[in-house]
Amino acid sequence: MKKSMIGLMVLAVIGASGCSRIETGEVGLRVGFDKQVQTGELMPGSFNQTIIGDVKQFQVRDIGVDVADLHPQTADNSTMADFDLMVIYSVNPSSVSDLYTTKARAFHAVNDDGETFLMYNYVMTVARNAVYKTVGSYPAMDTVRSRDAIEGKISDEIKKTLAEEKLDAALIVSQVQVRNIQPAQSIVDSANFAISKQNELIAKEKEVEIAAQEAKRQEFLSRPANLEYMRVQAQLNVSEGVRDGKVQTIIVPSNFSALGQIK
Repeated sequence: MKKSMIGLMVLAVIGASGCSRIETGEVGLRVGFDKQVQTGELMPGSFNQTIIGDVKQFQVRDIGVDVADLHPQTADNSTMADFDLMVIYSVNPSSVSDLYTTKARAFHAVNDDGETFLMYNYVMTVARNAVYKTVGSYPAMDTVRSRDAIEGKISDEIKKTLAEEKLDAALIVSQVQVRNIQPAQSIVDSANFAISKQNELIAKEKEVEIAAQEAKRQEFLSRPANLEYMRVQAQLNVSEGVRDGKVQTIIVPSNFSALGQIK
């Protein structure tokens, strides 16, 4: 009896160690002892024996493709200094077997841990082509301020290609993020020079405007009626100052002869 209990425990340990659980966000495929991939996906949460054969797991949710160091040409024949973006896509769980067994292995990517990302390289290629096509319709200096529109058009181009290849049900692109847009340095320098000259022109126009306003003011003040008004106003101000005791004055008649002969 004791030996049979021990035997069952050993079998249980072997069974537990010989099982693989499919994690959330992943889908598995069984690989037979003959290395052939069996049809039918193994869904998240399932336990699958690996004593005979193996189970290969694939991430299917929110896979990020880093598309960096691109140099697309703009509508005005300028080559961008840098263009980087991130494409987020998911794999339809029910398409895992078909994608892995029927598509070229070069379409997939394998990381250093041996994990396979279905259609990663394919999505990268499609994204690169979408970037070159989209950016080519924008002048260089319009690309930076058109980031949102460019993201939308790149996303549309990727989805269009997937639909044409009948992969739109298997691969779902959820987001395209343009991380860096850098026009050629010569374009940036030309734009800065143009802005500098424009600012100088605005400053000169302002100077001319101020000078014109000052000329009008001087012309207005030089009119006889205005001169007389200012003379009367000055006399009034002096009179008010004398009345209030704020000004010490000596009243001198306009005709000095009225004071008589000064000896």
